[in-house]
Amino acid sequence: MDPEFAEAFAKDERFKAGVSLDAPKDSNKSPIDLVREQAAGLVQAAVSYHEKKLPPASTYTAEDKTIAVENGAIRARCVIPVSAAADATFPVLVWFHSGGWVVGNPEQDDNHLRSVAVELQIAIVNVDYRLAPEHPFPTGLNDAYAALKWAADNAAELHVSLSKGFIVGGDSAGANIATTCAHLARDDAFFAGRPLTGQLVREPAVVHPHACPPEYQAELQSLELFKDGPLLTKEALLQCRALLQAPPAEPRISPLLFPSHAGLPPIFLTYNGADPLRDDGKLWARVLREAGVAVKDVLYPGVPHGFYYSFPAIGLAKKADQDLRDGLKWLLAGGKD
Repeated sequence: MDPEFAEAFAKDERFKAGVSLDAPKDSNKSPIDLVREQAAGLVQAAVSYHEKKLPPASTYTAEDKTIAVENGAIRARCVIPVSAAADATFPVLVWFHSGGWVVGNPEQDDNHLRSVAVELQIAIVNVDYRLAPEHPFPTGLNDAYAALKWAADNAAELHVSLSKGFIVGGDSAGANIATTCAHLARDDAFFAGRPLTGQLVREPAVVHPHACPPEYQAELQSLELFKDGPLLTKEALLQCRALLQAPPAEPRISPLLFPSHAGLPPIFLTYNGADPLRDDGKLWARVLREAGVAVKDVLYPGVPHGFYYSFPAIGLAKKADQDLRDGLKWLLAGGKD
């Protein structure tokens, strides 16, 4: 374990009792209410940390937009840099938050993304897709894909030029959604003439444990190695998947199973050395490289899933922040070294 993380974790009262989706017997809270309460606490440190680093309000605009989706509507937090040139246009990042498909919201990344938007002069569409179990699979994915199309159709309103960069990204479950959307968009005539140009993928899940092909099973050991966490356990991961109700072998939840990965846009990929999903990230980088996709990947040794949300001030979390910015720059440059 990374020594700085281990010291910070040991001193943090939030983790003394552990984290679980099982409600105590004397609690009147449902398991889903409990996990959403816990999850909000786990990311609050990052929200506060990045709030202190917000750029001046005069350097960007932030507005919630409503996006029509099947059987309803969702919102997206749209952050757009302010330029002295009235006709200035920017590349765009469409972002999907973490949370195991069952928790989370745009606010957990909002402060961080505002800083990224201003520094890199990129518009960001931060999507509030609907969550399981109230909205089981594939509702959240369909919402996300609808938001991706909305961003393309509303480029002018967003002051976006898709030719400058059209990137899809996300963290954890959001990373799964993002890289799945990249596959769907590759094959969708809607995106002809305006294709995605990059993927920003952090600590992804790319195959359901119950649907892993035999040829990959030897490479996926981290789920057992780090089954007890910290921060994310095997049990919690499987409980989230059960709430999502996605068929394990469906490529839209296990993108490793898409028949082909050729023709995907370049991907900047990060994963963590003490994470049950470590080997998902490592395998995904290899498989995409073998399919001819431009890949730039970074491993953070000795830290667990979502460490930069709970402990944003440690050295590796600061590195992860800078790597995200540098990875975006690499994608905006066409994914070329």
